[in-house]
Amino acid sequence: MNALFWNVRSVNTMKAFERLVIMQRQHHFQFIGIMELMQRATKLEWYRRKIGMLQVYANVSNKIWVFVDEDHGVDIIINMDQQMTLKITNMDSGRSLIVTFVYAKCDSTERIELWDSLYALARDMDLPWLVGGDFNVIWDEEEKFGGRPVHMNEVFDFRHCVNTCNLFDLGFKGSIYTLWNGQGEDDCIFKRLDRILANAEFQQMFAGLEVIHLSKISSDHCPMMLSVQASTVPIKRSFKFLNFWTKNPTFKNTVAENWTTDFHANPFTLFNHKLKKVKKSLSIWSKATFGNIFEKIASLEEVVLVHEAQFELNPSFQNRERLMKVQAEFIKYLTLEEEFWKQKFGLSWFKDGDRSTKFFHAQVMGRRKRLELKRIQNSEGNWIEDSVAMAEEAVKYFTDQFHEDKVPDAFDILDHVPHMVNNEQNDMLLR
Repeated sequence: MNALFWNVRSVNTMKAFERLVIMQRQHHFQFIGIMELMQRATKLEWYRRKIGMLQVYANVSNKIWVFVDEDHGVDIIINMDQQMTLKITNMDSGRSLIVTFVYAKCDSTERIELWDSLYALARDMDLPWLVGGDFNVIWDEEEKFGGRPVHMNEVFDFRHCVNTCNLFDLGFKGSIYTLWNGQGEDDCIFKRLDRILANAEFQQMFAGLEVIHLSKISSDHCPMMLSVQASTVPIKRSFKFLNFWTKNPTFKNTVAENWTTDFHANPFTLFNHKLKKVKKSLSIWSKATFGNIFEKIASLEEVVLVHEAQFELNPSFQNRERLMKVQAEFIKYLTLEEEFWKQKFGLSWFKDGDRSTKFFHAQVMGRRKRLELKRIQNSEGNWIEDSVAMAEEAVKYFTDQFHEDKVPDAFDILDHVPHMVNNEQNDMLLR
């Protein structure tokens, strides 16, 4: 399961939205909670098509937007100004959970209404419960740097609510701060205002939960990604020519240097040799020039987080400049990833101004589902679900299919095949 919580409040909201589209394409979230994405409800359908999810819900003030994929049923439990609570049911497994998306008020008095609504939910809660979003309050003084002093009464109200509701912080990887005001030196402020909480039932339902604070690109708040870690078996990929290679200035030289031969032979043999030589050289060149763009994006994300941490410790202009440089490199590889997806699904009509459509995500999800094997039946009629056992059974099936314990020695059936070629014609053909 993958989920995302993000306050996208930013000077450049569209830039933040483009990053959201790319993250959705990469992680295929089951649901996404967005705060301050848009003010006008008339844009609801437009954003739904962009994200590529069939179900979209907005709270009464249009400050919280929730996107849910098509494989889940949704019931709205609470729809109010500071939070929106949904009951989300997986249509395949039938399992349900309660998810509360929070966007708290800045004023501590107004937040009391939010705490009261959470108290009411917790009173009769017997399902797995996940609560995440922007709470606009810190847990203790260590979660804040710069700015005005903390009023501990606000902190105590928040702690009391979390403890009374039997919620637990799921922890996080990355920077402790989820908000940066974009300033440096004495005007710099860092806070941890965003977090993801869950009750014991939710933690028992999903093993290997992990919350990652991603880099604060395109917004003053960082996205929070919730994922369930699962082991995957690496697959050896076949060679594939990537169109964005041609945009690199060293591409043509690499092809020209390897489109040569040092022997004479049949033109088809030479052509085949050249193709193999160029294929091998381009594979080596691509690894050296680009590497694995997905792994590169993941590593650059870590580099950005390191520079963010350094800037948080010392918000100097020099550290800010270094942070901006690695962010620019990160955005460069996100652009390469965009080119990869365009080519992968052959959408020649794919427009830069409309990068995520319902059709595109239907192609992505449909293909993934068609290729996914959740279980197979062995020769004895028993169902196997373990991935290692499934692989062993597949090898055994094809080994038995192409192996014979007894080699046939009777070929009487050939006597019934009519002779279409006489002996003289056969000799001519053999010559």
